[in-house]
Amino acid sequence: MSEESDETLLKRLAAGEERAARFLLARYLPRVLALAQRMLGSRSEAEDVAQEVFLRIWKQAARWQPGGARFSTWVHRVTSNLCIDRLRVRKSAPLEDAALIADPAPGAESRVAEAEQSARVAAALQSLPERQRLALILVHYQELGNRETAEIMDCTVEAVEALLTRARKGLKDLLLKDAAFDAPVKAVSGERQ
Repeated sequence: MSEESDETLLKRLAAGEERAARFLLARYLPRVLALAQRMLGSRSEAEDVAQEVFLRIWKQAARWQPGGARFSTWVHRVTSNLCIDRLRVRKSAPLEDAALIADPAPGAESRVAEAEQSARVAAALQSLPERQRLALILVHYQELGNRETAEIMDCTVEAVEALLTRARKGLKDLLLKDAAFDAPVKAVSGERQ
């Protein structure tokens, strides 16, 4: 992957350099897909969103003005806005069916249990209000700071902190409904076991 800055790659992309597009794609596609899939609960929809994000990058490259928001912030904002638009259209975010097939290999039971736990967390995450879900995903899964999350969400750092507090409480409450899921809830909610 290129060590060049995003701004340099955007200039090269605007000049028609295909390699610059590949470098930007390699740099941002995993994060865009992860954010979109967690927001939407669907890999295929996440791929559609990623295509739209990169189409917008390609179209906007010549007009990019350095000095404003960081390019990474813009990419996250576009991704989150496209996801929220999709969520508003469908009004609910069903999870894709994930069939768990028993594997006779050693450790298969623990992998199945981990997959079930991940599915419960994903389902609970999908139940949170959009803005709480987005704040939680950006901070905990995308590993962004509160300040950058606030820029992406176009709100204050204090608002992000309030959203995170409500999201963590909501997630904990949803997961506590399943008594068998009590121990992992403590880890998600920040409590020590």
